[in-house]
Amino acid sequence: MNEGGKLSIVATPIGNLEDTTLRALRVLKEADVIYCEDTRVTKKLLTRYEIATPLHRLDANTEARGAEEVVRRLEVGERVAYCTDAGTPGISDPGYRLVAVVREAGFTVEAIPGPSALTAALSIAGVPADSFRFMGFLPHKKGRQTSLKTIAAEQGTIVLYESSHRILKLLGELVTVVPERRLSIVREVTKKFEEVQIGTAAELGALFVERPEHTKGEFVIIIAPC
Repeated sequence: MNEGGKLSIVATPIGNLEDTTLRALRVLKEADVIYCEDTRVTKKLLTRYEIATPLHRLDANTEARGAEEVVRRLEVGERVAYCTDAGTPGISDPGYRLVAVVREAGFTVEAIPGPSALTAALSIAGVPADSFRFMGFLPHKKGRQTSLKTIAAEQGTIVLYESSHRILKLLGELVTVVPERRLSIVREVTKKFEEVQIGTAAELGALFVERPEHTKGEFVIIIAPC
C-alpha cells in the first residue's frame, strides 16, 4: 500500500442537509481538497457547516482526467475527499472510476457512509428488501427494451431511479411489462415534499396525469415481488 495520501469517499445528504454524519463533516473539514460532482451543489453543504476546504469539479465527463490529478495529490501526501451532488458516490453517480484508478495506484480509499436514496426509499416502501435487484436509471434508448425484459422476468423486488421528465413514460412501459405488480413510488425522499404513492403502474400513471404536481422532483420506483 502506498504511504502517501488517502482518498475519502463521502456520502452527502440527498435532500435534508441535517442528514450529514459527524464523521463526514470532520473529513470534509480536514481534507486538503474536495473533489465533487458540482461545486455549486457541494458549496451549499460546506457553507451550512462553515467548512472552507477548496473545491474542484470532478463529474462523469471529467472523471478519467480528474482521477489522475487526484493521484498526483495523493503522491505528495494530501488528504482528498470526494462527494457527488447527493447520496453515496458510485451508486448511479460518478465515483467508481476514480476509486479504481486510486486503488490501482496503491493508495488507501476509505468509505464515509451516509445517505442513499436507494436504502432510504426501501425502508419506507413496505416491501421485502432482504434481496432485491437495483437497476438505477434505465437507458434512454439503446438497451432500454432489454432492461424492460429483465424487469418482466425478475420475480423479486426491483428498484429503479427516474426523473420528473420521464416518470410518465416509465409508468406507461411498466403497464406493459408488470401490469399486476404493486409499485411504491417514493418522491423527493428526505425533502420538504416527500411522499409515497402505492398502486399498479396504471393506477399511478392515471394519478400523475390527473395531478401533474406529483410528477415534480426525483423518484425511486420500487416494484414489489410477484
